[in-house]
Amino acid sequence: MFSNQLLKGHLQTIVLQLLTDRGRMYGYEISQAVKSMTAEKIILTEGALYPTLHKLRAQGLVRTEVLVVGKRRRKYYELTPAGREASVSRVREFFEFVQTMQLLLGGRGKSTDHELA
Repeated sequence: MFSNQLLKGHLQTIVLQLLTDRGRMYGYEISQAVKSMTAEKIILTEGALYPTLHKLRAQGLVRTEVLVVGKRRRKYYELTPAGREASVSRVREFFEFVQTMQLLLGGRGKSTDHELA
């Protein structure tokens, strides 16, 4: 599992890309998809996911729709056109960041503590 600090800066990008790939989803569905896709290396807590979704909505990048499924109300999240653009931009920026970090770290994929000293 990755540190919360490392994950925090990329959570919006993760959610935007997931909604790009899968379309409309509800919160629990998003968290379970991330958990499954990452072999449980990334587990999104409610305390991290829902504030992120609210921020994305406030930024106009996602819209919501509440549907009743059985006896439950589910709030679905879907990208807006601006959200689709932001997803492309943020994913591109992320990959450029990773490339830059590889340059800084000497291209090491897996380093031990003594290699970094």
